[in-house]
Amino acid sequence: MTRVRKGELALRYVLLLAVLALTVGPFFWQLSTSLKGPTEDIYSSPPSFLPRHPTLHNYERVADTIPVWDYAFNSLKVATANVVTNCVGSALAGYALARLRYRGRRAATLAFVLAMLVPVEGIIIAQFTTMRELGLNNTLIGVVLPGCIGAMNVLLMRNAFLNLPYEIEEAAYVDGANVWQRFLRIALPSVKGTVAVVAIFAFMGAWDDFLWPLIVLSDPSKFTLTIGLNYLHGTFANDERLVAAGTVIAVAPLIALFAGLQRYFFRGVGEGAVKG
Repeated sequence: MTRVRKGELALRYVLLLAVLALTVGPFFWQLSTSLKGPTEDIYSSPPSFLPRHPTLHNYERVADTIPVWDYAFNSLKVATANVVTNCVGSALAGYALARLRYRGRRAATLAFVLAMLVPVEGIIIAQFTTMRELGLNNTLIGVVLPGCIGAMNVLLMRNAFLNLPYEIEEAAYVDGANVWQRFLRIALPSVKGTVAVVAIFAFMGAWDDFLWPLIVLSDPSKFTLTIGLNYLHGTFANDERLVAAGTVIAVAPLIALFAGLQRYFFRGVGEGAVKG
């Protein structure tokens, strides 16, 4: 192994710390602001990162101002449904694209690749019209349906299945295993890491989505958390402590999900690596 010079090693750490400050710093600043009381100046110069008297009163005020837990529950239902449909649908589609032999397989793969190139804004009117014709406007099903299977997730599962040795499935085929048995008992358990990646991406995409729920939902009782927090911004734009508390409430489930699935996530990045 080659030894790294001390200057080069120091430069690497400086760059890593700079990236860490840029990515994690804003979240910790929001967390600090949400814990500051009304008597503390959040615009002081130099800025005070740590609150002098930490308090959870801002979180109580968020719950008193808007039905934040109802909105969070709606987002949880949408995100959970999105995770289930993406994991199941992407696994099935990815296995079909990677392991089965049929006419038009390459064309189907190309269709998924082209679907990734289409911006959401370009098809959102067609999606809204479709939901209206199906009578799913102003329903959580209408929020879930357009994103129930993502093209990126299908390609991730396809690449993960492509990395599996064909000899294992051939041995199972000789033993009499049918397609479903090979999929459920051999292929799927071997790509659990990629399934975790798909679950994290699907949950984050549904939880953070703002534009589509804003368009399709009109009943305040069915609003998701992102729309509800938008009302918080509009009503209390000058109270940054309240806004920061709402932001932390929205981000906390994502952090908990990633913390629980991080070992599968990093393993799945290798399973679903782009293969030529």
